[in-house]
Amino acid sequence: QVLLVESGGGLAQSGGSLKLSCAASESISSFIEIGWYRRGPGKQRELVAVFTRGSLIKYADSVKGRFTISRDEDKNTVALQMNSLKPEDTAVYYCHTLSTTFFNSWGQGTQVTVSS
Repeated sequence: QVLLVESGGGLAQSGGSLKLSCAASESISSFIEIGWYRRGPGKQRELVAVFTRGSLIKYADSVKGRFTISRDEDKNTVALQMNSLKPEDTAVYYCHTLSTTFFNSWGQGTQVTVSS
């Protein structure tokens, strides 16, 4: 099972920026999916931005144009640049991978809080 460690969360003001990073304990090149999900207060976990097989990128409609996902296969990391943050972006953000055997792995989560 891959170990995923997130970093970069914290407090930001509305309109500000934060960058999250996720370090994987093994090569990220073979995963069917790798990226970011989040769970806001009182909400279900939702997809934020992911790479799918074939290097396609999927973004939640709510973050399109504001968030950018990137990855570095040499360092086995995936990052999420979050700009123009809104209070509704407040959530715990989780790094996620889906293996070729359809095994889901999750990081421990990192808190992002956006103040108005």
